[in-house]
Amino acid sequence: MATMNAPTMDRRTNPERRSAMREGSRSAMSALDYLAMALLIIGGLNWALVGLFEVDMVATIFGPGSPAARLVYVLVGLAALYSIYTAAKMAGAKRHH
Repeated sequence: MATMNAPTMDRRTNPERRSAMREGSRSAMSALDYLAMALLIIGGLNWALVGLFEVDMVATIFGPGSPAARLVYVLVGLAALYSIYTAAKMAGAKRHH
């Protein structure tokens, strides 16, 4: 009959492991992350409509070349830049672990 050796350190109770998990990753997205995602979805759907049906919904809603339409386009672009920054930050954090 084989005997089982008790593990010397239980993974669930290792305090170093728990603190490293908390410090190394965020479990929830921030409000800015959600806003960027929403803007990217709006921009992506708008480009899909432009490509498929030649309909620019942003221009249709706010008027072509209007300040409001331009603001939406700028916000979508800023959301894309923020997402590039976030992706680079995540990739850098992954390399360090």
